[in-house]
Amino acid sequence: MIRIEEIVDKVALNHPAANLDLLRRAYLFSAREHKGQKRASGESYLVHPLEVANILAEMKLDEVSVATGLLHDVVEDTLVDLDTIRNYFGEEITHLVDGLTKIAQISNISREELQAENVRKMVLAMVDDVRVVLVKLADRLHNMRTLQYLNPEKRKRIAEETMEIFAPIAHRLGMGKLRGELEDLAFRHLHPDDYRELAEQLERRRAENEAFLTAVTARIEEKMIEAEVPFVSVEGRVKRLYSIWKKLRRQKIGLDQVYDLVAARVITPNEIRHCYAALGVIHNNWKPVPGRIKDWIATPRDNLYQSLHTSVIGPNSQSFEVQIRTEEMHHIAEEGVAAHWKYKEGKRGRREDDQALAALRSLVEWTQEVKDSREFLDSLKLDLYPKDVYAFTPMGKVIQLPRGATPVDFAYMIHSEVGNTCTGARINGRMVPLRTPIQNGDVVEIITTSNSHPSRDWLNFIVTSRARNRVRHWVAEQQRAESIEIGRKLFEKEAVRFQLSAKKLLADGDGDMKRVASDYGYGRVDDLLAAIGYGKLVPRNVIAKYLGPEQFEQLDKQKESRLRSGVRAVKRLIRLGDDSIVVRG
Repeated sequence: MIRIEEIVDKVALNHPAANLDLLRRAYLFSAREHKGQKRASGESYLVHPLEVANILAEMKLDEVSVATGLLHDVVEDTLVDLDTIRNYFGEEITHLVDGLTKIAQISNISREELQAENVRKMVLAMVDDVRVVLVKLADRLHNMRTLQYLNPEKRKRIAEETMEIFAPIAHRLGMGKLRGELEDLAFRHLHPDDYRELAEQLERRRAENEAFLTAVTARIEEKMIEAEVPFVSVEGRVKRLYSIWKKLRRQKIGLDQVYDLVAARVITPNEIRHCYAALGVIHNNWKPVPGRIKDWIATPRDNLYQSLHTSVIGPNSQSFEVQIRTEEMHHIAEEGVAAHWKYKEGKRGRREDDQALAALRSLVEWTQEVKDSREFLDSLKLDLYPKDVYAFTPMGKVIQLPRGATPVDFAYMIHSEVGNTCTGARINGRMVPLRTPIQNGDVVEIITTSNSHPSRDWLNFIVTSRARNRVRHWVAEQQRAESIEIGRKLFEKEAVRFQLSAKKLLADGDGDMKRVASDYGYGRVDDLLAAIGYGKLVPRNVIAKYLGPEQFEQLDKQKESRLRSGVRAVKRLIRLGDDSIVVRG
């Protein structure tokens, strides 16, 4: 079991001014409250909060985050309440522990709804204070490292949730290192046979791969020195198991056909020009693979990732990938928002102008709109973990989209109104159907008409949650408008039978109809009419509630009396021939 002083030392190294006593107090508090509790492994429960805190310390987070890691389960799993946390540790830690507890304290709903609500809360928490989610990710990582102690059904459920939700969130936050470990651990439990077979294949090749990487990295260092291009380090690595397995499945190929199984990484000083100079050195000494050069420095990903990627033909015609980035870019690529985020004592990790959470704030827009659990989770998975396509507006602005996105998706990424009034599109200067998939590097021009509106048919081909939710919202509004009109006509027809003026009843200033709407649980008269139009309410019953029992009964009798009189009058009509009617007196 890791010791608290090891964690304290790590925090002190990265935050010299940190309040280290806070960590020791949090440890003692957690040890006292979790005393006697055991994990599924049989270990003391205290091992878990210590390991979570250690993961956070290794992320180089502040002492408040690490202390929260030590305390993250005390409200959920012990008799401690938030007021006690507040008294001992102050408002900031209480805020974080509360956020973590809320994520965990949903019950009495289906598993799918539970997952949707948990993730909905995490997405909202990311924008309020990203540290809540960083602690949750550290919590999940340690749970995944010890997953073997749970029963098979629970292992599978947790591994699926990790692969579908937590790894994509780590990806969206730019936390490549944590995401990679989560994916490999989930892969191990979801596909144990494939995992074992692939691990064995790589183990058999380990010596060969290590020799290849040693030769390649030494050669890169030599050529960088010759070209007088400064570098910090040149490292070699083998791709992660899950990443390799995905490629094998997707491309239906064998391990021998994976051209970027091994990769070299060149870390330069913190000047971008050194990255491009290093790329020149690589291409001057190895033949690049066409179409495999990616410039994520000029066009950073939404999750802050920046790097140059290229694949080249190396010794013995073996392909390998080279990644080139500065020290700062490398730190952000590994730790993501955890590296980027800067905390100040006594302040929450909230920076409205920070690029790091810009994409996450856009998620919140539809997180608050989508009600259906399945739709929410499907949309979230698409938005969190897309296969990226980068296209350009005619003015040169870069728009990032998931693969398969269309001009309609592109239009909604620019602005909701552009999407709503979109009537056509040009890609690279050529008119195209709105369902045309956008490719990397396309220049997309959206044609709009002020009086145009979305089409329900767009739902058959648009892919982004932003576009789908905007179109669904418009369709719902149209259906509502139609239902209001139908409800109005039905209500007017019934009002005439009671010799009432429907226009007067439905006038905006008529407080009685607003009262009736409120009695039925609706905030506005239009909502009441929509309910009539949908068939949820009967117009006669609405009029009865408006008039009150006595007046309704009186007018209803008068209506019946008029109806009987009308029937008698009709019976007196005698049809004579085809075109004449005589009334007997």
